[in-house]
Amino acid sequence: MCRSIKTLRPPYAESVTDDDMRAAALQYVRKVSGFRHPAAHNAEAFDKAVDAIAAATEELLDALEVRGGARQRT
Repeated sequence: MCRSIKTLRPPYAESVTDDDMRAAALQYVRKVSGFRHPAAHNAEAFDKAVDAIAAATEELLDALEVRGGARQRT
């Protein structure tokens, strides 16, 4: 998977913005499609995929229940 996508849930991220979720979605779509910038005839599909994945990311993060604190390394 794309290593530039960071974990967006506590305790790894204290606050997550819409821009953070969109950036992760964009990186995912770029990786899956193999396009950094799609050609004009693919731009609509590319943008639609980014929007859908960003929405799914927000839904997931809103539904997660994080229990306990951060694990301590020993």
